[in-house]
Amino acid sequence: MEVLKLVGVLIVIVGFVLKLDTLAVVVVAGLVTGLIARMSPIAILDTLGSAFITNRTATLFVLTLPVIGLCERNGLKDKAVDFIRSIKNASTGRLIAIWQIIRTIASAFSLRIGGHPTFIRPLINPMAQAAAVAQYGELDEKTEDQIKGLAAGSENYGNFFAQNCFMGASGTLLIMTTLNEQGYPVDALQIAGQSVPIAVISVVVGIAYALLFDQMMKKRFGGQKKTEVK
Repeated sequence: MEVLKLVGVLIVIVGFVLKLDTLAVVVVAGLVTGLIARMSPIAILDTLGSAFITNRTATLFVLTLPVIGLCERNGLKDKAVDFIRSIKNASTGRLIAIWQIIRTIASAFSLRIGGHPTFIRPLINPMAQAAAVAQYGELDEKTEDQIKGLAAGSENYGNFFAQNCFMGASGTLLIMTTLNEQGYPVDALQIAGQSVPIAVISVVVGIAYALLFDQMMKKRFGGQKKTEVK
């Protein structure tokens, strides 16, 4: 009988694989598990209700959806693209540093303007590569890979370290709920506030690393462009 209680886990796995409604799958799994455990319908509903009340802050993000939707609908992403493209004379490191600042600010407000397939691959990486080519001529494969890694890293750092600055972020709410369950009373605002210094440090470190990359490029290819001009 104890093993049968795990059928709820199986229901969740099957539901996610079939891409069914997440909330419906979880509720059905809870009901089935409760019935197998010989709980009364009232006890099952009481358990589900208590879980919802305990974790009700997980719905905070719903309040921000209209604002985020309006920003994106009115061309926030397009404006970011135009701004990046307007940086014509920037070096590779400066371009990456500027993108990390933009990505960090966007993540702090839960604005989805980034992403590897939507921004890094089609926009940031090609522009960073082009900036290096314009300065130093043709690049070797190793340098191209380093620029790809730098561009991808700026996206990861900007998104990962700043997303918990937003009160309704899933990571913020998970931390808050876990600490409350362990007897440490905190709220989402406190977690978001404590995440701000980490986000700032990540930006400072990211900018420093990008500028150091520029210096490395100068040392490696400093005379290459002059030689080609001659």
